[in-house]
Amino acid sequence: MKVFTVSEMRKADQYAIGTVGIPEEILMENAGLAACRVLSGHMGIPDKYFLIFCGAGNNGGDGLVMARKLHSLGGRVKVYFFTAPEKYKGAAKTNYDIVCRLGIDREVIGSADSLSSEMQDCAGIIDAIFGTGLSRNVEGKYKDVIESINDFRKKGKTVLSLDIPSGVNGDNGQVMGTAVQADYTVTFGGPKTGSLLYPGYALGGKLFVTHISFPPSLHQSDDLQIAVSLPPKLPRRDPDGYKGGFGDALFIGGAAGYYGAPCFSALAFLKSGGGYSRLAAPAALIPVIAARAGELVFVPLAETASGSISLQNKASLLDLSRKTDITVLGPGFSTDEESQELARQLAAETEGPLLIDGDGITALSKNPGILRRRKGATVLTPHMGEMVRISRIPMDEIRKKRMEVLQKTAAALNAFIVLKGPHSQTACPDGRIFINMSGNSGMATAGSGDVLCGTIAAMYGLGLNMEDAVKKGVFIHGLAGDLAAEKLGEDGMIAGDILNYLPFAVKTDRQGISEKYRLPLSSGGLDFWQ
Repeated sequence: MKVFTVSEMRKADQYAIGTVGIPEEILMENAGLAACRVLSGHMGIPDKYFLIFCGAGNNGGDGLVMARKLHSLGGRVKVYFFTAPEKYKGAAKTNYDIVCRLGIDREVIGSADSLSSEMQDCAGIIDAIFGTGLSRNVEGKYKDVIESINDFRKKGKTVLSLDIPSGVNGDNGQVMGTAVQADYTVTFGGPKTGSLLYPGYALGGKLFVTHISFPPSLHQSDDLQIAVSLPPKLPRRDPDGYKGGFGDALFIGGAAGYYGAPCFSALAFLKSGGGYSRLAAPAALIPVIAARAGELVFVPLAETASGSISLQNKASLLDLSRKTDITVLGPGFSTDEESQELARQLAAETEGPLLIDGDGITALSKNPGILRRRKGATVLTPHMGEMVRISRIPMDEIRKKRMEVLQKTAAALNAFIVLKGPHSQTACPDGRIFINMSGNSGMATAGSGDVLCGTIAAMYGLGLNMEDAVKKGVFIHGLAGDLAAEKLGEDGMIAGDILNYLPFAVKTDRQGISEKYRLPLSSGGLDFWQ
């Protein structure tokens, strides 16, 4: 499913109304009807009391459609406005006039304190305050009301938000001062990036999507470059295959004090289905790693004085990389300057596919032009701090303009970039971005990213092209984390737990992923994420 930025959704609305000729009233009607359908299916409407908080724009108009529909279905409704409702225009004004003629109870809010008794008596609260158009922090009466809504949700009141929880930025998911915590959100036309990125995603509850009569040419347009990641199936595993036929990968990493990272990466390749995993690491590390991972093929390397990989290994590593399908550079590599220079020279001269992580990214951030000149496919897997280094853009700006920064950086470096974190994003060199929906907070642990490297390499070794391998690897990695969390809980999960659940994740994927992992799902004609 394609995902909209706020500006893209505005253009889609304009196209639907101006070019296709769908009246604004119909779009608003469909939005309100879809939201009522969700409310009816999850808590029922007849004989229940609902409060609807309507802002001044079209999000408030959607709330007014809900008011009359809930009224017609036997619910008791009161509508609260923040400003004089006579100022509504267009379709929102039409619906306000109907609500007035129906005699539905309504009131302009004086202060949040006056709402307590009504909130105490109601069964459900509808948030139709801001929608996706919010551009500054929530203050004053709006802030007080949102905080009251959240307080009463804690007391058991059901909260449904229209389009996006009010206070959440529609593009980046950041909270604009304060935001509604919803049980359900119904988003219109298509999901917004802010609905799928944290912290916005966590505030939306169960997310439903309705296309409100948008034609497929709008919500499936190739012009929309952001999408939910639904990677393809893995190729059939050859029953007559041999280890090299399932991928041959070279992992280069490790330094004094960094035993786990290279081990996790190289083992993850095997546990995800890869066939032949070679680990090139400082000679002193190998006996320790071999005691834990005897399935690996080890390549002992000369060391620097600090115990990292020496530059004198360059020729042998390049020769070995030509014999393998993919090279993974950087897990536990260290920031020793000699090793950093080795990383830059290896990146420049390695001919085949190259995945760079951790300290390898730090090395390349000093000379990113090396990546632009590479002919083989390049994959970078930075966390946010490493993304700052490789893009040279401050973290606050990346958080505000995440998609734009990812697109520009992937294009500039001619690389696939996986920005790791909750709902990791994969950016392609051509500007497309895929948001991964698997994974959980238990994966925020040392070594998790190293496991991801090996998983992506395995997907490539199993026969997927590089783009699909990256998307699939990110998904399988997250799924392994979800399976581990189901068994162990998110607290206390470690990278080894994710590693050990990789075979189960691949098995689950091959058998056909259950609905709780494959997204989107379908409910009564509406697609949703949970």
